[in-house]
Amino acid sequence: MDNQERILKALAIATDTKVFEMGSGVAGRAPVVFRECFPGKTAMIVADVHTWPVLGAQVFAEFAAAGIPVDKDIIQEEEFHAEWAYVERVDALLDARPDAILVSVGSGVINDLCKLSSHRHGRSYLTLPTAASVDGYSSFGASITYKGLKQTFECPAPTAILADIDVIAAAPKWMTAAGYADLAAKVPCGAEWMIADLFGTEPIQPVAWHVLQDVLDEMLSDPEGVAAGKPEAIALLFEGLTYSGFAMQAARSSRPASCTDHLFSHYLDMTEHRYKGNLQSHGFQVAIGTLTMCAFFDAFLEMDLSGLDIDACAAAWPSLEEEQARARKVFANFVDPELGVREITKKYGDRETVREQLRRVRDAWPELREKYRAQVWPFEKMQRCFAIVGAPTDPADIGVSRRMLRDMVPFTQLMRYRINLLDLAKRARIYDTLVEKVFGPGGVWEV
Repeated sequence: MDNQERILKALAIATDTKVFEMGSGVAGRAPVVFRECFPGKTAMIVADVHTWPVLGAQVFAEFAAAGIPVDKDIIQEEEFHAEWAYVERVDALLDARPDAILVSVGSGVINDLCKLSSHRHGRSYLTLPTAASVDGYSSFGASITYKGLKQTFECPAPTAILADIDVIAAAPKWMTAAGYADLAAKVPCGAEWMIADLFGTEPIQPVAWHVLQDVLDEMLSDPEGVAAGKPEAIALLFEGLTYSGFAMQAARSSRPASCTDHLFSHYLDMTEHRYKGNLQSHGFQVAIGTLTMCAFFDAFLEMDLSGLDIDACAAAWPSLEEEQARARKVFANFVDPELGVREITKKYGDRETVREQLRRVRDAWPELREKYRAQVWPFEKMQRCFAIVGAPTDPADIGVSRRMLRDMVPFTQLMRYRINLLDLAKRARIYDTLVEKVFGPGGVWEV
């Protein structure tokens, strides 16, 4: 199957996106695609001070030359993030122009702002990515900070994506490295989805699984090419990021692309973590979460759970009230003290449920262990690839101490309803052992 056939096959599962074109110079097709998708509408280009000179001005001129009514809004701040104030800013553009369709020219933040605001006005939009930095261009949902909390708002992906590889390959190398890390997160994320499927809480959806996981290793296979900015390697990376979004469209959820790896990033966002005065990129934060989960899986897969004492585990399993009390203690000084309580309540299972979940693990352990090993990269392999592309390889690279990272682990286990490896470890009474193997003497993140 050639590249174009693969793209068309992947596009067929997308529920929102109708056009995905990727290649050299495809930004020039923006007026044609816009007119086909949004006949009779005005184009409202949203860019920032960095993406306007890179691509926005060109696209604006091409729309004007094509006779399409066009306006623009350029965000002037050097540093801005996907926060509610900016959603309101974009909302105001659409409030003033009932006939306007947003044209997002930028990276993940501008895309998410345009995605959510378009949805809030009952419209779709066109996106022209300027970097292979995130998988959010094609994803269902927008990640926005609202009232201090990083939240995923349900909203459709764009109708059309035009990925000009000439522009994307010329993006700052750190942005491409962040995108590589975001795509690599799907490796341990996939294994955690396998656990949720085994537990019966979030069954694997084959269409959403195969469109990404079947090609994931290939999309990550050329870190040297990514580091060198080779267009063919960047195109492969962007293709993988786009398929990740298509998988989320098909699932109507972030489940195919996000689990504990992303929760480390959400914690840092919600605590407004900065390093050298700067907020850290989503992909760089996710890189540390991904490495940590690879390390946890390495330790987990060394264990033999075929002799697991299920009766003892079930007898020791805490009540919902006890878990809620633990969550309140962990989140006592957090920006939202009740976050852990809400989420653990959603995913709590009683003793009989836990007994059945652990029975499934114990009875199929040799086979399960091999499946997980085939899915998850070893820590050393993931760290080596991150080093090549220029992504963080140690928490210190984003200003996080190993002690701080260890202290984040209880939050990540509790802060979302989604079943993860740490939930399995809690049920099997191996949680403390896992944490010690990763953060204790001789561990990869030894404190």
